[in-house]
Amino acid sequence: MEGSFFSSHFLPALLIFLSFTSYVNLSSAARPAADKASTEFIRTSCGTTTYPRLCYTSLSAHASVIQTSPKLLADTALAVTLSTARSTSSLMSKMVQSHGLKPREVAAMHDCVEELSDSVDQLRRAMGEMTQIKGSNFGLMMDDIQTWVSAALTDEDTCTDGFAGNAMNGNLKTTDTCTDGFAGNAMNGNLKTTVRARVVNMAHMTSNALGLINSYASFTISQLRRF
Repeated sequence: MEGSFFSSHFLPALLIFLSFTSYVNLSSAARPAADKASTEFIRTSCGTTTYPRLCYTSLSAHASVIQTSPKLLADTALAVTLSTARSTSSLMSKMVQSHGLKPREVAAMHDCVEELSDSVDQLRRAMGEMTQIKGSNFGLMMDDIQTWVSAALTDEDTCTDGFAGNAMNGNLKTTDTCTDGFAGNAMNGNLKTTVRARVVNMAHMTSNALGLINSYASFTISQLRRF
């Protein structure tokens, strides 16, 4: 009787427990392999961008989301870039209000804030379009996305061109409306360094995002042509 009770109650429970344990162990074993495949996919894809190290470090933390999907890689790169653009634009807006800035410095900062605001808007539009992209209108929608991200990059470059040459020594070149106010010794050296570093990083991330978007577009178009 006791044996019958043991067989009818304990053994099924034991089998369920062992099955669950095996599932957990298999899942745990599969996860590192999947994560490794994702990170290698990101590393390889980033190798085609202009700034591969920055690309990998900014995206590898999202490997579980990206997996090995060119679409998710492009989506994530654009989302991370938009987040960086927003924080940089916000920082620049606060710096404009800093005490001790000369009128010329304030004017120059205002110009850059406008450029970065435009960049954020372009990236936001591109991000919205990426979430809506469909096979039937893929080409047209992708053209819009590439145009907007390219425009964002142009806005960012407008803010960094004037930092070329001897920018760190205060001898900034006058190249465009955003950076005219940074010419000569007008801008405080520490402020210039902060501005340049943040905007250059933002521009590099945008460049990488555009590269990954272009790769995704090429991959998808080649797939669509098969059907």
